[in-house]
Amino acid sequence: MSIFDDDRPQQPSAHEIGSDLSLLSVDELKNRVALLQAEIARLEEEIAAKASGRKAAENLFRF
Repeated sequence: MSIFDDDRPQQPSAHEIGSDLSLLSVDELKNRVALLQAEIARLEEEIAAKASGRKAAENLFRF
């Protein structure tokens, strides 16, 4: 890591919850919807994986 990395401006995230949407075009709004839908799917997959792991652990320690 270079000492100059801190001087670079941080790139904004692709979408910030609660941000002003009035300046975005319809295409940009559709792209954000698609991005957020993909993120929701990723979160749901992680929830399912964790629930599966928890259920397996509960079954392992069940007497």
